[in-house]
Amino acid sequence: MSGLYARESRSVSTMAHLRFFPQAVVGGSGVYLTGDDGRRLLDFAASWGAASLGHAHPAVREAVDRALSDQAGASYLSSANEPSVLLAEKLLTLVPERARGRVWFGHSGSDANETVARAVVAATGRPRILAFEGAYHGGTVGSMAVSGHPAQQGTRAAGLTLVPYPDAYASGSAEAAKDAAIAHIERLFASDVPPDEVAAVFIEPIQSDGGMLVPPQGFFQQVETLCRRHGILVVSDEVKVGLGRTGRFNAFEHSGIEPDIVVYGKGLGGGLPISAVVGPEAIMNHAAAFSFQTVHGNPVCSAAALAVLATIEREGLVDKAARAGSTLLAGLKDLQRQHPFIGDVRGRGLAIGVELVSDRAGRQPAAREAALVAYRAFQLGLVLYYVGVRSNVLELTPPLIVGESEAREGIAILDRAIGDVAAGRVDPALLQGFAGW
Repeated sequence: MSGLYARESRSVSTMAHLRFFPQAVVGGSGVYLTGDDGRRLLDFAASWGAASLGHAHPAVREAVDRALSDQAGASYLSSANEPSVLLAEKLLTLVPERARGRVWFGHSGSDANETVARAVVAATGRPRILAFEGAYHGGTVGSMAVSGHPAQQGTRAAGLTLVPYPDAYASGSAEAAKDAAIAHIERLFASDVPPDEVAAVFIEPIQSDGGMLVPPQGFFQQVETLCRRHGILVVSDEVKVGLGRTGRFNAFEHSGIEPDIVVYGKGLGGGLPISAVVGPEAIMNHAAAFSFQTVHGNPVCSAAALAVLATIEREGLVDKAARAGSTLLAGLKDLQRQHPFIGDVRGRGLAIGVELVSDRAGRQPAAREAALVAYRAFQLGLVLYYVGVRSNVLELTPPLIVGESEAREGIAILDRAIGDVAAGRVDPALLQGFAGW
């Protein structure tokens, strides 16, 4: 264990920890982090996608410096400030027409999704919300209340109903997964969950923390059709997989739907804390002072977010994510043919999951092996984590600036890490103290 990691253990609370190995960093540039031991670490996690432009990107640094050199206050709570207004105006151009009403700013995807959950119920008068099993919409009390990830310790909302997210790999086919999930929702609407009591359905265009599940083609179109029939709002949580990561600016675009409300977070600030909810005026202007914290709409974070959006456009990062993602997926498919541990490879763009199994025929999850692979990859110079309701899916969410050469470098390290674990060369005792999910 490094010196910095040991020092942290003596001074910092573990209540916000989700640790997989003794990672301790002192800096970073581009797609690489610098460990406190001087090692250069290829970052395929990007702090769960928050470092969307990588580390120390010049555009973000310059925007933050300008905003701080002539600071327009610290909030939009009691004063309009130019960066947050400019950001709101920009975001309104990036969503479907039905969502082009108003923008709310927060600190994270958690407070954003909590705000949406409260607002849709209050504004519509409908007490129920639908979300998906395995969904992670945040870590605050209100966002956990509308989530479905089994690792969370919060209480679910009284009006929440969780429905299955279609898992093509577990179901044997995309069609079987889609049909079963739609049939489940239709049964609920015909029995225990009157649709005219449902305010909104929260979706993840790719269910990230639930296992990087890619929905079957046409699934969310059918969900949208059901919602339109019954006047139910569609909320797209783009916090981890949006903003160009999937090879489209909005991840919901792959599904051919138009959500009523779009939630952004993580990568929006390029590493600074900011989130945004974009939706119709009737919801977003439900009541003044309905959801606020003092430094919401902070002009420095807003300036950083404007720089992120401008950089994505200027540098063509949506297309770059698609190309680098294709390289990664192809390389991972090659690894799948070489390593029996790999049961499934799935994803879009730079949102990729590698499901590890101990038995391909039975699809038995290999959770311990996933933890060991992540640890061994870190030892070899690659940072990635694992997700999934069974903790057996390696997650790859590198910065949008990752190149194809770095993608191949990461594949080579992962190849060696999986081989070392399969050969029993990684001591399971290393995992002591690293619970992960």
